[in-house]
Amino acid sequence: MLQRPTHTYQGQSWANATAAGLLPERLVIVTDAWHPQVNGVVRSIENTNRELAKIGVEVSMVTPERFSSIPCPTYPEIRLSIAGYRRVAAEIEKSNPSYVHIATEGPLGLTARRWCLRNGMPFTTSYHTRFPEYVAARLPVPKSWLYAFVRWFHNGGSGCMVATQSLANELRNKGIRNLMSWSRGIDAEQFKPEPLEEKPFGLQRPIFMTIGRVALEKNLPAFLDLDLPGSKVVVGDGPARAELEARYPDVLFTGPKFGAELAHAYAQADVFVFPSLTDTFGNTILEALASGVPVAAYPVTGPLDIVGPNASVGVLDEDLRKACLAALSRSREDARELALTYSWEAASLQFITNIRVANGRLKPVRAAWRNVRLKWKGPRGRLRPDL
Repeated sequence: MLQRPTHTYQGQSWANATAAGLLPERLVIVTDAWHPQVNGVVRSIENTNRELAKIGVEVSMVTPERFSSIPCPTYPEIRLSIAGYRRVAAEIEKSNPSYVHIATEGPLGLTARRWCLRNGMPFTTSYHTRFPEYVAARLPVPKSWLYAFVRWFHNGGSGCMVATQSLANELRNKGIRNLMSWSRGIDAEQFKPEPLEEKPFGLQRPIFMTIGRVALEKNLPAFLDLDLPGSKVVVGDGPARAELEARYPDVLFTGPKFGAELAHAYAQADVFVFPSLTDTFGNTILEALASGVPVAAYPVTGPLDIVGPNASVGVLDEDLRKACLAALSRSREDARELALTYSWEAASLQFITNIRVANGRLKPVRAAWRNVRLKWKGPRGRLRPDL
């Protein structure tokens, strides 16, 4: 079993760091993505908040729950908040924040950015979604215009948090500055290997499974069109589900699953297929690996950073069918071991360090993008948030 991290902050224990006032007293996180949405943004913030609460950081959320909203065109599951500047400003100000983090580029994020700049409040942002690609796939807007917006939005803050080195390289080439590392974690108690059933879901093995939003940007036909042995399963919901169910009658669409049912579904797969070309990380990859399931994916940001250096846990190939078939022979034990090198404790430590650096209270320390949980062992293993 891999060693758990030593929880220190600039060489001090969490308790001493908190007592010394090194941690933000009152943090406001503004996000346009929130419940009832089920996606990587929501889960990342939820898990980070849980870890911050353990160390006494007071977090207040500004989310669409507090405002009237309208459905997003072409994606009604996403709600766009309708709130004037004064209303959003009042929500931020009532927490008397020491710091603000803006998680999304939507209406709330834009208004919070304006408030921070108007009031001289340093703030960070995070890049969770390939916003230009997402919008360009739905609307006739040039990606060059959308990247100009992304540069304007994120460069206005003191730092932009991204999950992987490859994404940082891409965004730097697009002109985005002050990039900071914020990896992701896994709940290894929820997602874990289980005994394999002979015919899970009543289907023949091997089971090739994908889990997540059933939406245009997930590139699901690239998986569903493949000629593969056994069965294909799609777990999740989204605006493309009805169309894809009608188009692929031989594929099992289970709808959304949560909690123990979701964990059980992961654990019954023989291969987890991740066909997306636009995700910025891929939390579901970690969940599959923690469940002992090898991964098949394209060699793009996210899979490259998680699976790429670890050939025993999955296969990346431009030929996704080839990757799926080859992944059948990869090690379920190694997949689990790799997932255990990620933790929400260590990822949240990155997050809070970024905030202190961006706020000018800490000096940057050296970065490590891989195996985050194992790097927090001493001065030579500290992360440098600014890259």
